[in-house]
Amino acid sequence: MLKGISPVISPSLLKILAEMGHGDEIVISDAHFPAHTFNNTVVRADGVAAEALLKGVAPIFELDSYATPVIMMQAVEGDSLDPNVEASYRAALGYSGKIELVERFAFYERAKKAYAVVITGQTAKYGNVILKKGVTPLS
Repeated sequence: MLKGISPVISPSLLKILAEMGHGDEIVISDAHFPAHTFNNTVVRADGVAAEALLKGVAPIFELDSYATPVIMMQAVEGDSLDPNVEASYRAALGYSGKIELVERFAFYERAKKAYAVVITGQTAKYGNVILKKGVTPLS
């Protein structure tokens, strides 16, 4: 066990987060996301709420400061988003900036190019989020 690392972050996820460079993206998906269809690097976090995973990642993952670092899937026409999903993700990340909403199939295209996809136990509709990694400031 490492000090300061949330227990919801598996060793394989920690390795992926460390390997990612600035500008790389990672998808934190809901339980229904077709991760294996769109990406070859898939980490399972079954039973872990997306909020818990985001809260665990936030202290060790620098969000991009040059581009919108949080991207979510927009609702399909005729459907609606639950505002509580975005609010809970913002709170977990400690993020109050802009969130880019992306059309469903454009989101899938981004998932193909993402460094990895993490499947969580999230069951809320449109519970998918992409995080863009930034440059860690020097201490």
